[in-house]
Amino acid sequence: MARFFAMTSRGLSDILYEEVLQLGVSKVLKGQGGVFFESNWAGCYRANIRLRSATRILLPILDFPAYNPEELYHNIRKHDFTKYIDVGQTIAVDANIRDCGIFRDQRFVAMKIKDAIVDQFNEKFGSRPDVDSKKPDLSIVVRAVKNQFSVSIDTSGEPLFKRGYKQLKMVTAPLKEHLAAGLILATGWKKDIPVVDPMCGGATFLIEAALIALNIYPGTLRKKFAFQNFLGFKSEEFKEELESAMSEELEGLPFKFYGYDHDREAVKIARANVHAAGLEEYIEIERGPIETLKAPVEMGLLVTNPPYGERLSTKDELEELYLNMAHTLKTNFKAWDCWILSGEPELTKFMKLKAERRFPVFNGPIECRFLKYKMF
Repeated sequence: MARFFAMTSRGLSDILYEEVLQLGVSKVLKGQGGVFFESNWAGCYRANIRLRSATRILLPILDFPAYNPEELYHNIRKHDFTKYIDVGQTIAVDANIRDCGIFRDQRFVAMKIKDAIVDQFNEKFGSRPDVDSKKPDLSIVVRAVKNQFSVSIDTSGEPLFKRGYKQLKMVTAPLKEHLAAGLILATGWKKDIPVVDPMCGGATFLIEAALIALNIYPGTLRKKFAFQNFLGFKSEEFKEELESAMSEELEGLPFKFYGYDHDREAVKIARANVHAAGLEEYIEIERGPIETLKAPVEMGLLVTNPPYGERLSTKDELEELYLNMAHTLKTNFKAWDCWILSGEPELTKFMKLKAERRFPVFNGPIECRFLKYKMF
Protein backbone atom coordinates (compact mmCIF):
# COMPACT_ATOMS: atom_id res chain seq x y z
CA MET A 1 0.00 0.00 0.00
CA ALA A 2 1.18 3.51 -0.81
CA ARG A 3 -0.05 6.94 0.21
CA PHE A 4 -1.25 9.19 -2.58
CA PHE A 5 -2.42 12.81 -2.71
CA ALA A 6 -5.18 14.03 -5.04
CA MET A 7 -4.70 17.75 -5.75
CA THR A 8 -7.43 20.24 -6.54
CA SER A 9 -8.20 23.97 -6.60
CA ARG A 10 -8.73 25.89 -3.38
CA GLY A 11 -12.34 25.48 -2.30
CA LEU A 12 -12.94 22.08 -3.92
CA SER A 13 -11.39 19.81 -1.26
CA ASP A 14 -14.76 18.84 0.23
CA ILE A 15 -16.10 17.89 -3.21
CA LEU A 16 -12.96 15.92 -4.04
CA TYR A 17 -13.10 14.19 -0.64
CA GLU A 18 -16.57 12.83 -1.44
CA GLU A 19 -15.30 11.64 -4.82
CA VAL A 20 -12.30 9.86 -3.31
CA LEU A 21 -14.56 8.06 -0.82
CA GLN A 22 -16.27 6.39 -3.79
CA LEU A 23 -13.01 4.86 -5.05
CA GLY A 24 -12.87 2.08 -2.47
CA VAL A 25 -9.50 3.25 -1.10
CA SER A 26 -8.51 3.54 2.56
CA LYS A 27 -7.49 6.21 5.09
CA VAL A 28 -9.04 9.10 3.16
CA LEU A 29 -8.04 12.40 4.75
CA LYS A 30 -8.46 16.01 3.67
CA GLY A 31 -5.23 18.01 3.42
CA GLN A 32 -4.25 21.47 2.27
CA GLY A 33 -5.12 21.70 -1.40
CA GLY A 34 -6.42 18.17 -1.80
CA VAL A 35 -7.09 14.73 -0.33
CA PHE A 36 -4.75 11.98 0.91
CA PHE A 37 -5.61 8.32 0.50
CA GLU A 38 -3.91 4.94 0.77
CA SER A 39 -4.10 2.29 -1.91
CA ASN A 40 -2.19 -0.07 -4.15
CA TRP A 41 -1.26 1.10 -7.64
CA ALA A 42 -4.62 -0.05 -9.02
CA GLY A 43 -6.23 2.57 -6.76
CA CYS A 44 -3.90 5.20 -8.19
CA TYR A 45 -4.93 4.20 -11.72
CA ARG A 46 -8.59 4.35 -10.62
CA ALA A 47 -8.17 7.83 -9.13
CA ASN A 48 -6.56 9.19 -12.31
CA ILE A 49 -9.34 7.72 -14.44
CA ARG A 50 -12.38 8.56 -12.33
CA LEU A 51 -11.83 11.73 -10.29
CA ARG A 52 -13.53 14.71 -11.89
CA SER A 53 -12.46 17.54 -9.55
CA ALA A 54 -8.78 16.55 -9.16
CA THR A 55 -5.92 18.21 -11.02
CA ARG A 56 -3.17 15.65 -10.30
CA ILE A 57 -2.53 12.48 -8.34
CA LEU A 58 0.80 12.67 -6.54
CA LEU A 59 2.86 10.02 -4.75
CA PRO A 60 4.49 11.80 -1.75
CA ILE A 61 7.96 10.35 -1.11
CA LEU A 62 9.97 12.74 1.08
CA ASP A 63 9.43 15.38 3.76
CA PHE A 64 12.43 17.07 5.33
CA PRO A 65 13.91 20.39 6.47
CA ALA A 66 16.84 21.85 4.53
CA TYR A 67 18.69 25.10 5.17
CA ASN A 68 21.52 24.87 2.67
CA PRO A 69 22.22 23.24 -0.71
CA GLU A 70 24.20 20.35 0.83
CA GLU A 71 21.29 19.38 3.10
CA LEU A 72 18.90 19.55 0.19
CA TYR A 73 21.14 17.37 -1.99
CA HIS A 74 21.72 14.68 0.64
CA ASN A 75 18.05 14.48 1.65
CA ILE A 76 17.05 13.91 -1.97
CA ARG A 77 19.65 11.14 -2.22
CA LYS A 78 17.85 9.24 0.58
CA HIS A 79 15.17 8.13 -1.89
CA ASP A 80 15.86 5.70 -4.73
CA PHE A 81 14.61 7.39 -7.91
CA THR A 82 16.10 4.68 -10.13
CA LYS A 83 13.13 2.41 -9.38
CA TYR A 84 10.74 4.59 -11.41
CA ILE A 85 12.41 4.91 -14.84
CA ASP A 86 15.49 3.69 -16.68
CA VAL A 87 18.42 5.74 -17.96
CA GLY A 88 16.96 6.06 -21.46
CA GLN A 89 13.95 8.01 -20.19
CA THR A 90 13.54 11.65 -19.14
CA ILE A 91 12.97 13.64 -15.96
CA ALA A 92 11.89 17.12 -14.88
CA VAL A 93 11.74 18.90 -11.52
CA ASP A 94 8.94 21.35 -10.74
CA ALA A 95 9.94 23.43 -7.70
CA ASN A 96 7.82 25.99 -5.87
CA ILE A 97 9.64 27.73 -3.02
CA ARG A 98 8.38 30.26 -0.46
CA ASP A 99 10.10 31.82 2.57
CA CYS A 100 13.07 29.43 2.47
CA GLY A 101 15.96 31.61 3.56
CA ILE A 102 18.90 31.30 1.15
CA PHE A 103 16.74 29.32 -1.29
CA ARG A 104 15.36 32.23 -3.28
CA ASP A 105 15.77 30.94 -6.83
CA GLN A 106 13.41 28.10 -7.76
CA ARG A 107 15.60 27.24 -10.73
CA PHE A 108 18.59 26.68 -8.45
CA VAL A 109 16.53 24.41 -6.17
CA ALA A 110 15.24 22.42 -9.16
CA MET A 111 18.78 22.09 -10.53
CA LYS A 112 20.18 20.89 -7.18
CA ILE A 113 17.46 18.26 -6.88
CA LYS A 114 18.00 17.20 -10.49
CA ASP A 115 21.73 16.83 -9.80
CA ALA A 116 21.07 14.58 -6.81
CA ILE A 117 18.76 12.36 -8.86
CA VAL A 118 20.98 12.02 -11.94
CA ASP A 119 24.01 11.33 -9.70
CA GLN A 120 22.08 8.29 -8.41
CA PHE A 121 21.69 7.00 -11.95
CA ASN A 122 25.31 7.71 -12.88
CA GLU A 123 26.63 5.86 -9.83
CA LYS A 124 24.35 2.87 -10.40
CA PHE A 125 24.36 2.60 -14.20
CA GLY A 126 27.14 4.84 -15.47
CA SER A 127 24.52 6.81 -17.40
CA ARG A 128 21.66 9.18 -16.63
CA PRO A 129 18.23 10.29 -17.90
CA ASP A 130 17.96 13.48 -19.94
CA VAL A 131 15.89 16.46 -18.81
CA ASP A 132 12.63 17.16 -20.67
CA SER A 133 10.72 20.07 -19.16
CA LYS A 134 7.66 19.62 -21.40
CA LYS A 135 6.81 15.90 -21.44
CA PRO A 136 9.06 14.06 -19.00
CA ASP A 137 8.66 10.38 -18.19
CA LEU A 138 9.21 11.20 -14.52
CA SER A 139 8.13 14.54 -13.06
CA ILE A 140 9.25 15.36 -9.51
CA VAL A 141 7.07 17.93 -7.74
CA VAL A 142 8.74 19.92 -4.95
CA ARG A 143 6.97 22.32 -2.62
CA ALA A 144 8.81 24.14 0.17
CA VAL A 145 7.63 26.64 2.76
CA LYS A 146 9.93 28.01 5.46
CA ASN A 147 12.61 25.43 4.64
CA GLN A 148 10.26 22.44 5.01
CA PHE A 149 10.46 20.49 1.75
CA SER A 150 7.84 18.07 0.40
CA VAL A 151 8.78 15.94 -2.59
CA SER A 152 6.32 13.93 -4.68
CA ILE A 153 6.17 11.91 -7.88
CA ASP A 154 3.52 13.04 -10.36
CA THR A 155 1.52 10.00 -11.53
CA SER A 156 -0.77 11.95 -13.87
CA GLY A 157 1.43 13.70 -16.41
CA GLU A 158 -0.58 16.45 -18.05
CA PRO A 159 -3.00 18.01 -15.53
CA LEU A 160 -6.18 15.98 -15.17
CA PHE A 161 -8.34 18.97 -16.09
CA LYS A 162 -7.01 18.64 -19.64
CA ARG A 163 -9.70 16.25 -20.85
CA GLY A 164 -8.75 16.74 -24.49
CA TYR A 165 -12.01 18.15 -25.85
CA LYS A 166 -11.10 21.86 -25.93
CA GLN A 167 -10.35 22.57 -29.58
CA LEU A 168 -10.20 26.35 -29.91
CA LYS A 169 -8.77 28.90 -27.52
CA MET A 170 -11.06 31.33 -25.72
CA VAL A 171 -10.01 34.97 -25.91
CA THR A 172 -10.38 35.30 -22.13
CA ALA A 173 -9.30 32.78 -19.49
CA PRO A 174 -11.54 29.71 -19.81
CA LEU A 175 -13.15 27.84 -16.95
CA LYS A 176 -11.01 24.80 -16.08
CA GLU A 177 -12.73 21.45 -16.63
CA HIS A 178 -12.13 20.10 -13.11
CA LEU A 179 -13.53 23.30 -11.58
CA ALA A 180 -16.66 23.13 -13.75
CA ALA A 181 -17.17 19.48 -12.79
CA GLY A 182 -16.61 20.19 -9.10
CA LEU A 183 -19.10 23.05 -9.11
CA ILE A 184 -21.71 20.93 -10.89
CA LEU A 185 -21.24 18.29 -8.16
CA ALA A 186 -21.50 21.02 -5.50
CA THR A 187 -25.02 21.93 -6.63
CA GLY A 188 -26.32 18.54 -5.52
CA TRP A 189 -27.74 17.93 -9.00
CA LYS A 190 -29.25 14.43 -9.21
CA LYS A 191 -28.65 13.97 -12.96
CA ASP A 192 -32.42 13.88 -13.50
CA ILE A 193 -33.09 17.29 -15.12
CA PRO A 194 -31.40 19.31 -17.90
CA VAL A 195 -28.62 21.82 -17.23
CA VAL A 196 -28.83 25.21 -18.94
CA ASP A 197 -26.03 27.77 -19.27
CA PRO A 198 -27.20 31.18 -20.59
CA MET A 199 -23.64 32.49 -21.06
CA CYS A 200 -21.85 29.28 -21.88
CA GLY A 201 -18.54 30.47 -23.35
CA GLY A 202 -16.71 27.28 -24.33
CA ALA A 203 -19.54 25.10 -22.94
CA THR A 204 -17.36 23.66 -20.15
CA PHE A 205 -20.20 23.52 -17.61
CA LEU A 206 -22.47 21.76 -20.10
CA ILE A 207 -19.87 19.24 -21.28
CA GLU A 208 -18.85 18.32 -17.73
CA ALA A 209 -22.51 17.98 -16.71
CA ALA A 210 -23.20 15.71 -19.68
CA LEU A 211 -20.16 13.56 -18.85
CA ILE A 212 -21.42 13.24 -15.27
CA ALA A 213 -24.94 12.33 -16.40
CA LEU A 214 -23.63 9.73 -18.85
CA ASN A 215 -21.20 8.24 -16.30
CA ILE A 216 -18.30 9.00 -18.63
CA TYR A 217 -15.21 9.32 -16.46
CA PRO A 218 -12.72 12.00 -17.57
CA GLY A 219 -9.70 9.68 -17.62
CA THR A 220 -11.32 7.53 -20.29
CA LEU A 221 -10.91 10.49 -22.67
CA ARG A 222 -7.13 10.68 -22.18
CA LYS A 223 -4.45 9.01 -24.26
CA LYS A 224 -1.69 8.78 -21.65
CA PHE A 225 -0.88 9.02 -17.94
CA ALA A 226 2.59 9.48 -16.46
CA PHE A 227 2.39 6.23 -14.48
CA GLN A 228 2.37 4.32 -17.77
CA ASN A 229 6.03 5.36 -18.18
CA PHE A 230 7.11 3.91 -14.83
CA LEU A 231 9.08 0.72 -14.33
CA GLY A 232 6.74 -1.88 -12.86
CA PHE A 233 3.66 -0.39 -14.53
CA LYS A 234 0.94 -3.04 -14.33
CA SER A 235 -0.69 -2.78 -17.74
CA GLU A 236 -3.26 -5.50 -17.06
CA GLU A 237 -4.43 -3.81 -13.85
CA PHE A 238 -4.70 -0.50 -15.67
CA LYS A 239 -6.65 -2.15 -18.49
CA GLU A 240 -9.05 -3.65 -15.93
CA GLU A 241 -9.59 -0.27 -14.25
CA LEU A 242 -10.17 1.44 -17.61
CA GLU A 243 -12.62 -1.23 -18.81
CA SER A 244 -14.45 -1.16 -15.47
CA ALA A 245 -14.91 2.62 -15.73
CA MET A 246 -16.09 2.42 -19.34
CA SER A 247 -18.54 -0.38 -18.53
CA GLU A 248 -20.50 2.04 -16.32
CA GLU A 249 -21.21 4.47 -19.16
CA LEU A 250 -24.86 4.94 -20.06
CA GLU A 251 -26.17 4.42 -23.59
CA GLY A 252 -28.28 7.57 -23.61
CA LEU A 253 -30.22 10.20 -21.65
CA PRO A 254 -33.90 11.20 -21.53
CA PHE A 255 -33.06 14.92 -21.77
CA LYS A 256 -30.62 17.40 -23.32
CA PHE A 257 -28.38 20.24 -22.15
CA TYR A 258 -28.72 23.78 -23.49
CA GLY A 259 -26.14 26.53 -23.93
CA TYR A 260 -26.44 30.11 -25.19
CA ASP A 261 -24.06 32.99 -25.80
CA HIS A 262 -24.41 36.34 -27.57
CA ASP A 263 -20.87 36.14 -28.98
CA ARG A 264 -20.43 34.41 -32.37
CA GLU A 265 -16.90 33.25 -31.59
CA ALA A 266 -17.97 31.77 -28.25
CA VAL A 267 -20.74 29.82 -29.98
CA LYS A 268 -18.24 28.55 -32.55
CA ILE A 269 -15.84 27.44 -29.80
CA ALA A 270 -18.62 25.84 -27.75
CA ARG A 271 -19.86 23.81 -30.71
CA ALA A 272 -16.32 22.69 -31.56
CA ASN A 273 -15.76 21.53 -27.97
CA VAL A 274 -19.08 19.68 -27.85
CA HIS A 275 -18.22 17.94 -31.13
CA ALA A 276 -14.75 16.97 -29.86
CA ALA A 277 -16.31 15.52 -26.70
CA GLY A 278 -18.71 13.46 -28.83
CA LEU A 279 -21.73 15.02 -27.14
CA GLU A 280 -23.58 16.69 -30.02
CA GLU A 281 -26.53 14.36 -29.45
CA TYR A 282 -26.97 15.72 -25.94
CA ILE A 283 -25.92 19.40 -26.01
CA GLU A 284 -27.52 22.15 -28.05
CA ILE A 285 -25.69 25.48 -28.47
CA GLU A 286 -27.50 28.55 -29.80
CA ARG A 287 -26.60 32.21 -30.20
CA GLY A 288 -28.68 34.64 -28.21
CA PRO A 289 -28.44 37.39 -25.56
CA ILE A 290 -29.43 36.92 -21.92
CA GLU A 291 -32.07 39.65 -22.29
CA THR A 292 -34.33 37.55 -24.57
CA LEU A 293 -33.58 34.08 -23.21
CA LYS A 294 -36.54 31.79 -22.51
CA ALA A 295 -36.32 28.56 -20.53
CA PRO A 296 -35.91 25.75 -23.12
CA VAL A 297 -37.61 23.22 -20.82
CA GLU A 298 -40.14 23.40 -18.00
CA MET A 299 -37.67 22.54 -15.25
CA GLY A 300 -33.90 22.36 -15.09
CA LEU A 301 -30.75 23.57 -13.35
CA LEU A 302 -29.21 26.86 -14.48
CA VAL A 303 -25.43 27.18 -14.02
CA THR A 304 -23.31 29.95 -15.50
CA ASN A 305 -20.03 31.85 -15.30
CA PRO A 306 -20.92 35.37 -16.48
CA PRO A 307 -18.27 37.82 -17.72
CA TYR A 308 -16.02 39.45 -15.13
CA GLY A 309 -15.22 43.14 -15.13
CA GLU A 310 -12.18 42.99 -17.42
CA ARG A 311 -14.29 41.59 -20.27
CA LEU A 312 -16.55 44.65 -20.50
CA SER A 313 -15.42 48.21 -20.99
CA THR A 314 -17.64 50.31 -18.72
CA LYS A 315 -19.42 50.14 -15.39
CA ASP A 316 -22.69 50.84 -17.18
CA GLU A 317 -22.26 47.74 -19.36
CA LEU A 318 -21.60 45.61 -16.27
CA GLU A 319 -24.59 46.96 -14.40
CA GLU A 320 -26.87 46.46 -17.41
CA LEU A 321 -25.68 42.87 -17.93
CA TYR A 322 -26.37 41.82 -14.36
CA LEU A 323 -29.67 43.67 -14.18
CA ASN A 324 -30.80 41.95 -17.38
CA MET A 325 -29.65 38.57 -16.09
CA ALA A 326 -31.62 39.01 -12.88
CA HIS A 327 -34.73 40.07 -14.80
CA THR A 328 -34.48 37.04 -17.11
CA LEU A 329 -34.03 34.62 -14.23
CA LYS A 330 -36.96 36.05 -12.26
CA THR A 331 -39.24 36.22 -15.28
CA ASN A 332 -38.45 33.10 -17.32
CA PHE A 333 -36.88 30.65 -14.87
CA LYS A 334 -39.41 30.59 -12.04
CA ALA A 335 -38.97 27.71 -9.54
CA TRP A 336 -35.49 26.95 -10.93
CA ASP A 337 -32.30 26.70 -8.91
CA CYS A 338 -29.82 29.12 -10.50
CA TRP A 339 -26.10 28.99 -9.70
CA ILE A 340 -23.77 31.83 -10.69
CA LEU A 341 -19.97 31.83 -10.41
CA SER A 342 -19.06 35.34 -9.32
CA GLY A 343 -15.51 36.62 -9.50
CA GLU A 344 -16.49 40.15 -8.53
CA PRO A 345 -18.88 40.71 -5.56
CA GLU A 346 -19.79 44.22 -6.71
CA LEU A 347 -21.32 42.85 -9.91
CA THR A 348 -23.81 40.49 -8.27
CA LYS A 349 -25.09 43.37 -6.15
CA PHE A 350 -26.61 44.82 -9.32
CA MET A 351 -28.88 41.75 -9.53
CA LYS A 352 -30.61 42.73 -6.26
CA LEU A 353 -31.21 39.07 -5.45
CA LYS A 354 -30.42 37.32 -2.18
CA ALA A 355 -28.21 34.25 -2.50
CA GLU A 356 -29.52 31.18 -0.70
CA ARG A 357 -26.04 29.65 -0.54
CA ARG A 358 -22.47 30.88 -1.02
CA PHE A 359 -19.73 28.43 -1.99
CA PRO A 360 -16.19 29.95 -1.88
CA VAL A 361 -13.79 28.69 -4.54
CA PHE A 362 -10.80 29.88 -6.56
CA ASN A 363 -10.87 30.06 -10.35
CA GLY A 364 -7.11 30.08 -10.84
CA PRO A 365 -5.88 33.11 -8.85
CA ILE A 366 -9.34 34.71 -8.71
CA GLU A 367 -11.27 34.31 -5.47
CA CYS A 368 -14.87 33.56 -6.41
CA ARG A 369 -18.23 32.72 -4.90
CA PHE A 370 -20.52 30.11 -6.40
CA LEU A 371 -23.92 31.57 -5.56
CA LYS A 372 -27.26 29.76 -5.43
CA TYR A 373 -30.42 31.73 -6.19
CA LYS A 374 -33.85 30.14 -5.88
CA MET A 375 -36.32 31.72 -8.30
CA PHE A 376 -39.91 32.09 -7.11
